[in-house]
Amino acid sequence: MMRSFICRGCSNPVISTGHTSVDIGASANLEVVDKFCYLGDMLSVHGDADAAVEARIRTGWNKFRPLVPLFTNRDISLIRRGRLYSSCVRSSMLHGSETWPVRKENEVAL
Repeated sequence: MMRSFICRGCSNPVISTGHTSVDIGASANLEVVDKFCYLGDMLSVHGDADAAVEARIRTGWNKFRPLVPLFTNRDISLIRRGRLYSSCVRSSMLHGSETWPVRKENEVAL
């Protein structure tokens, strides 16, 4: 039976593996899942950064969309728009990336 976990923070469905739960003693069980969102970072059972990169790209788009009117406003200089992009969008996309085992495909995606 496949079960899914939906994180309230990122609303990303996570599909569990074939095991439903693991007994850790003291009458407590943990559900086994393939991916898990923890503090905005996606942790994967494989240990790669693919899930984390996808989550951060989604975060970057979520930060970018409300700022589109400012980015397309010709009354704001390109320098200010670039600073706004760097401080709001790029910083949210790259948050925590120094700990990822990044491959070339992940760099291109970001």
